[in-house]
Amino acid sequence: MWRITGNSAVRDLCDSHLRPTRRDVLRVGTSGLLGLSLGSLLQLQAQASASTSAAPGWGKAKSVILCYLQGGPSHLDLWDPKENVPDNVRSVFKPISTKIPGIQFTEVLPKLSQLNDRFTMIRSMSYTPNGLFNHTAAIYQMMTGYTTDKVSPSGQLEPPSPKDFPNFGSNIVRLKPTQDPMLPFVMLPRPLQESNVVGKGGTAGFLGKAYDPYTLYPPGDDMKMDKMDGVRVDDLQLQPDVFSLRLQRRARLRELVSRQMPAIEQAVAGENLNQYYERAVDLVASGRARDAFDLSQEQDSVRDRFGRNTFGQSCLLARRLVEAGTRVVEVVWPKVANSDNHSWDQHSDLSKRMRDQSAPMFDNGISALIEDLDERGMLEDTLLVVVGEFGRSPQRGVSTSGNNNSDDGRDHWPYCYTAVVAGAGTKRGYVHGESDATGSAPLVDPVHPTELLATIYHAFGINPETTVLNHLKQPRELVKAKAVTRLFA
Repeated sequence: MWRITGNSAVRDLCDSHLRPTRRDVLRVGTSGLLGLSLGSLLQLQAQASASTSAAPGWGKAKSVILCYLQGGPSHLDLWDPKENVPDNVRSVFKPISTKIPGIQFTEVLPKLSQLNDRFTMIRSMSYTPNGLFNHTAAIYQMMTGYTTDKVSPSGQLEPPSPKDFPNFGSNIVRLKPTQDPMLPFVMLPRPLQESNVVGKGGTAGFLGKAYDPYTLYPPGDDMKMDKMDGVRVDDLQLQPDVFSLRLQRRARLRELVSRQMPAIEQAVAGENLNQYYERAVDLVASGRARDAFDLSQEQDSVRDRFGRNTFGQSCLLARRLVEAGTRVVEVVWPKVANSDNHSWDQHSDLSKRMRDQSAPMFDNGISALIEDLDERGMLEDTLLVVVGEFGRSPQRGVSTSGNNNSDDGRDHWPYCYTAVVAGAGTKRGYVHGESDATGSAPLVDPVHPTELLATIYHAFGINPETTVLNHLKQPRELVKAKAVTRLFA
């Protein structure tokens, strides 16, 4: 189904109640200058949709939770350990058996090792042929499906720009808007970040701020916060002197005034303004989002199960948000790349930092989230994705990105790593792909990050090749990749 973009709104030519504006028609008409008529565009789109919608997993997801392991965790030291390899390749952690015969994790993931019969593992994630060794560049491609063409003198990407490609969550909530008075897209508990570049790949970019995520970044230490009950959601609160009825009356008064505006002024204001205002009023008046953020409503035993830390409580909050109607939740690992302690960017002291800090927090949070979603029946239509921007180098103590690495540390490695997907029709107890003997490259069935994004779109019933217009009104695909439909049952 061909979608036309006009004033940030999405219109469907097959929906009689959503007529394209003259501007929309003119925009599509200009595609004839590129050798495509409106008819041929519709035909191509219909053919693509027909072939895609017949594939396994199409449209199974109503929501997605992305647990983003920013920093790049070592696949070799978590869930793809290797034996009969040199000492500087072998993990310092002992391999342990899992629920799937022949598949081993390391001893730092005891809980997830007993749950891998409930999810799919992709052991062949790879940026081949072009590796992205810079955190920010890899994050940007993972989140948007595109590489950026502007890099600062320090080698970092430039800060977020309105010209950026949109985060995949922004594309989803634009094409699959929520009908409930609920925040459609939430990012927590911190922004995507490397060094001083904050938020790159985490905005709606050229789609406009209307599709930006609602960001929830609680104050305090990244890891020692054990409550998160004090999360500030002031913009979701009714002021003491403004009752719900009065708020609704204000909305009706505003609508009355808008109807009296001169036609030209109303056109300039944009037809979506009222829509956004009404949604904001509904959101505040309903209190649905405010209640979803209230973790104190959960039993202590549940909160303990997720882990009394920022990551664990963020995973629990992600479930509560999806349960309340949020379409997309991105849980970003609370420690940024290039930081110490719980960061996955472990160039040194990997054995201590992973054993005592990052791995236990990760094992508790993700295992609890999978079990909780499954027990509540939410895995039927909730897609869970767990992935970092890349893995770590097969050899310890070797520099692959210009960083200094100790004998007990691994450098960046985009050529092979592991991801996990669960729910929304994906297979249970399935291992897709395989890495080679040293975890250096995929041996079979490589999956590029753009293909993972295409798979997410596919799960929502969105053709990955759907065209959007960028800031220059140029047509661009959501992502230039095909969905990996073998992940679905």
